[in-house]
Amino acid sequence: MEDSVAMQKRKHREFALASISELCSSLIPPPPSEAGSSSPGIARFASGDGSLPELQILRESNQVALNVDLRAAQIFRLGPVQSVCMVEGSDAGKQTSYSRGVAIQFRNEEDSEAFHCVYQQWKKEFNVQGGNLPNGTNAITSKSKFDEKIESSSAKMYFHYYGQLLHQQNMLQDYVRTGYIKLYSSDFFFVCSFFRHMYLPEEFIVHLFLGTYYAAVIENRADFMGRVVVDVGAGSGILSLFAAQAGAKHVYAVEASEMAEYARKLIAGNPILGQRITVIKGKVEDVELPEKADILISEPMGTLLVNERMLESYVIARDRFLTPHGKMFPSVGRIHMAPFSDEYLFVEIANKALFWQQQNYFGVDLTPLHGTAFQGYFSQPVVDAFDPRLLVAPPSFHVIDFNKIKEEELYEIDIPLRFISTVGARVHGLACWFDVLFNGSTVQRWLTTAPGSPTTHWYQLRCVLSQPIYVMAGQEITGRLHLIAHNAQSYTIYLTLSAKMWGPGAEQGGILQTSSCKLDLKEPYYRMSQPQVYPVSQDQQPQSLIQTQDVNIQSQDLDEAELMQQPSPNSCAQIDSLMQNA
Repeated sequence: MEDSVAMQKRKHREFALASISELCSSLIPPPPSEAGSSSPGIARFASGDGSLPELQILRESNQVALNVDLRAAQIFRLGPVQSVCMVEGSDAGKQTSYSRGVAIQFRNEEDSEAFHCVYQQWKKEFNVQGGNLPNGTNAITSKSKFDEKIESSSAKMYFHYYGQLLHQQNMLQDYVRTGYIKLYSSDFFFVCSFFRHMYLPEEFIVHLFLGTYYAAVIENRADFMGRVVVDVGAGSGILSLFAAQAGAKHVYAVEASEMAEYARKLIAGNPILGQRITVIKGKVEDVELPEKADILISEPMGTLLVNERMLESYVIARDRFLTPHGKMFPSVGRIHMAPFSDEYLFVEIANKALFWQQQNYFGVDLTPLHGTAFQGYFSQPVVDAFDPRLLVAPPSFHVIDFNKIKEEELYEIDIPLRFISTVGARVHGLACWFDVLFNGSTVQRWLTTAPGSPTTHWYQLRCVLSQPIYVMAGQEITGRLHLIAHNAQSYTIYLTLSAKMWGPGAEQGGILQTSSCKLDLKEPYYRMSQPQVYPVSQDQQPQSLIQTQDVNIQSQDLDEAELMQQPSPNSCAQIDSLMQNA
């Protein structure tokens, strides 16, 4: 029932339009009432007679500007908020032409992105259903599902990156993720890996040092023993070897990059385990397997959980290969969010644009580009490890259930935000991290990337506002985090934070301040510094340490509830001047 309601909601998605203008060719002139006119209206996706997909473009007066079967239409982007919908027709020579169209303009880029995202969903759904185009050719093309939605240059770079051993080593040495032991001496250390050829007892390795993936598999042998496993995006094949160690009947390691050859070599070098592992080079969207899987195992997480869009491949693999009651390792992901205050980070970003304030750079005035550069630096999400005491409110989280979510639901993720500030501070943006659950039958384990916990190669992510907002203790902070997938295997992030009225009568009060930003998750600022220690000002009150749900954050220097000091008046004046100049 819920699936049906969700489908109907998606199939009747509406978008407000700032303007609608009729286009035409000499073949089909527009109606006289529409010629040359421009007016606001709406664009609506709906199911027509016989559940055929339709796009309806309606003027403000409810007059129909265009009502067309999507199979006979093409939509092209002309700019950030401008698009044109062309209706397919045929001329006397039976060569395809687009004989009539409507130019539409959206109110903002966010609406435009969302409209085109839904349009692609419609087209893909129709292709999957195998509908026929008007000329009788089948709508299913030879392109794979992955190739249809991902830009080829992005895919090429992606698979090249993961085809390098040096990157695989970077992930393998993430001991929180995979698992290894460091034995220190005065000048060097030895790395004791997951392979059981060391002189330490297994119990010591598993319970004290090994990372989450190894522990999740080995501690849940009952789930893997005698079962068929598919390793989605196998990389070096390490998770496949883990599954074989846990007693899997057979493991299919699916890897699309050149790393598949290295995986074959590594697995061949471990013949006792390797005889139960088959490496398949290809995308999970394309390959065929000889049998269904009882378990899927993968590391599909990117920055902010969803970057690189591999979660979609993980879900596709579930639909294609997993038995109805099979298990997924991991099975649930959560995006955690909290507002933060970090004057040092804000000044660091703002100062990057100072170069463009030079009025005499070898005789050239650079100031015309300062505003663009200033906003450009703030369009980069910051990837680093930060002190959890920078958070000004307890975090909230958004759940993604890998067992249930549909691939299309990952194209657009809309998260409402609501926090209660625990301190008075300047809020510089939204801090984000994620965790995933390995829901084994014997042991349930969380892998967390939370601030204050052992740092992973994912670090944390912060969206920094170019215009901070001020809040008092107890004040409500509301907003929206809106993620829209794009074909470079990432997301455009739209963030809005607002400070609401506080104190007596707050229920009747409105919004005091609002700040928004647009960021590209594909182009982060890799700061990746270690958390800094921030002193406490005398006018700040201690607060209890913010904990991540279900995850213990242990740190020797977090016994006291300390907060960063408030910025000095001179610092605030300098920053306000920078923003005004921008």
